[in-house]
Amino acid sequence: MDKTLQLFRHGKSSWKYNLPDHDRPLKKRGFTDIDLVSKHIKEDFKKPDLILSSTANRACTTSKNYIKNLDLFDVKFQLKKELYDFSGEAVLNQIYNCDDSVNTLAIFGHNYALTDLCNQLGDSYIENLPTSGFVQIEFNTQCWQKVKFGKTTRIVFPKHLK
Repeated sequence: MDKTLQLFRHGKSSWKYNLPDHDRPLKKRGFTDIDLVSKHIKEDFKKPDLILSSTANRACTTSKNYIKNLDLFDVKFQLKKELYDFSGEAVLNQIYNCDDSVNTLAIFGHNYALTDLCNQLGDSYIENLPTSGFVQIEFNTQCWQKVKFGKTTRIVFPKHLK
């Protein structure tokens, strides 16, 4: 398997403040669940070559906490407004347009886009990728434009660890 896609859904966000959706922060449980999942995956985590995150506050905060917890400070990181996507079409476009020198791509984004992509690209059905959830899919191709039917190699949800 030559390409690996890592999908991270943002942590649990707060509705406490009267803010636009894009600006909503994480709530305490979001931080706790990120810590829980990152500790679990850290031991045999495949370090990405590139990390892409939605520009939404909750996704940015989630990505920065995973970067800290998994010691990924040296990995190229980009914020992409296109990843503030709920259908999956723009996320898939980012995947297909990823440079082929990147072998492992991590994306921090939103539902329903990420659940749909897990089911479209992976071989394990996921009813819902929950907040702070992590899914890894591997593809037997050397070209991101050709990723189609991959093998889901890791599924880690906070509820599995509590």
